[in-house]
Amino acid sequence: MRVIDHPPLRVLLALTALLLPLGLTLTPPFAPRAAAAPDATPVRVMPLGDSITGSPGCWRALLWNRLLDAGHTDIDFVGTLPGQGCGVAYDGDNEGHGGELVTNLADQDLLPGRLAATRPDIVVMHFGTNDVWSSVSPDRILAAYTKLVSQMRAANPDTRLLVAQIIPMNPAGCTGCAQRVVDFNARIPGWAAETNTTRSPVTVVDQWTGFDTATDTYDGVHPGDAGNEKIAARWYPALADVLDQGVPGDPGDPGDPGDDATCTASFRAGSAWPGGYQAEVTVRNTSTVALTGWTVTVAPADGARLTQVWGGTLDSSADGTATVTDAGWNGALTPGASTSFGFIASTPATSGAPAATVGCTATATF
Repeated sequence: MRVIDHPPLRVLLALTALLLPLGLTLTPPFAPRAAAAPDATPVRVMPLGDSITGSPGCWRALLWNRLLDAGHTDIDFVGTLPGQGCGVAYDGDNEGHGGELVTNLADQDLLPGRLAATRPDIVVMHFGTNDVWSSVSPDRILAAYTKLVSQMRAANPDTRLLVAQIIPMNPAGCTGCAQRVVDFNARIPGWAAETNTTRSPVTVVDQWTGFDTATDTYDGVHPGDAGNEKIAARWYPALADVLDQGVPGDPGDPGDPGDDATCTASFRAGSAWPGGYQAEVTVRNTSTVALTGWTVTVAPADGARLTQVWGGTLDSSADGTATVTDAGWNGALTPGASTSFGFIASTPATSGAPAATVGCTATATF
């Protein structure tokens, strides 16, 4: 773990050291955030991809600090590459290799060495932009994805993978790139469903919906400040959900009675109208034990906000992410069983098609 600290932050730390004997301290927003707690066994998170992830990939800095602010101090971003300057202190280690094709990474068997050096528990992957730009077919890209997942599971059978539907691309001189991204992204959910296992789950995170290359990138490909904010905001609920569920090897995790209790959530849009839409979320027990309850996080796209829920209890946060717990009567699910809840969301006038990132946490009594 390398926590990148820039000169302004070092100056603030020095000032703090001078002021402490006088009984004075620097208070937020000037105080730098702390790094992961040194006495904890951290969960190792590998950001994996190309230049969108690593050059400089400042969404990682935003995501890191958002996780810390939410209390996830037992994390360690890992990778063989160091971080680059993003203006804030953060754990910059990553595997975002500029210009790299995911098909080359797979064909050349480069990932096993990187996995051996970093030993990730969770992989956060935004990969394939250079392949799409190079007109590599979705079939080849997804075959590379499959090989990488096999290598991840060979290194750690309990690997958790968050895989992005990649951000839009519209660079000068590539008139077909925009549509090729759409075509590739459409294939990812089906691939993930086939690749997912209970022990090593694969979660799709929609980074495409609501991302505008005109305002969120500086060259039609790489995110600017607004784009980095959107990418971090999309990764956060999915990664926080995995961290909340715990991964094998976490402090207190082995032997916990709820380890085998897992569930999935899937989003389906219903009718839409100017200013809002109706949708349904299906919750499924994917474990081999009976569930006594479930909690679903719903992060609606494009600034939408949940305003009404039926079949669950709604609790919303300031950033628009909603938490829906079971209604009691639909909390108990036998293995393989499913239930659903519905909601209505309000939307800004500029929002696109209804979309949301959803995740599920299960509880069980043994």
